[in-house]
Amino acid sequence: MSEPRPIHNLALIGFMGTGKSSVGRLLASQLRFDFVDTDDLIERRAGRSIAEIFTQDGEERFRKLERDLVEEMAEWRRRVISTGGGLAVNPENLDSIKRHSLVVCLWASPELIWERVRRQAHRPLLRDADPQAKIRALLESRKPFYRQADVLISTDNRSVREVAQQVLHQFQVARPRAPHLEKPDSTTGH
Repeated sequence: MSEPRPIHNLALIGFMGTGKSSVGRLLASQLRFDFVDTDDLIERRAGRSIAEIFTQDGEERFRKLERDLVEEMAEWRRRVISTGGGLAVNPENLDSIKRHSLVVCLWASPELIWERVRRQAHRPLLRDADPQAKIRALLESRKPFYRQADVLISTDNRSVREVAQQVLHQFQVARPRAPHLEKPDSTTGH
């Protein structure tokens, strides 16, 4: 029997519009962890929006920035991490995150995703003649990667609070309750 893997963080993966940021912020508050949105962090570090990175440098450059950030995560503790929708498509990213985090995939129907994101101009992957078809195609192509999460949770017809409670329960079940893991992290003040 193998040792249980250390779970220091909670990582949310899934397609855009599934609620990763909203659920993640609520979970971070409940757990008293720091919240990190990988897309926001990449934008801050690059000094440009993701749409600008895609337009000026291409998607491959953006994916390289994601990979670099994933490498840093190995040192992170007590964080709720909301990942960009395509981050988990790289098997190395997913394997790396699983070494330190419970990985939860938030899932939603293509119709609900479209309803949630259709007015958001900052989504470079939706700049398509038929964005709904693009959502369906991307979801289908990413499904095998998303299914490799430790837990899959549908966000269809559920409030942010309901989804957060289900994720929190899964995290508490998966995380060992050793006393030394419950102490606040001195680097974050939590």
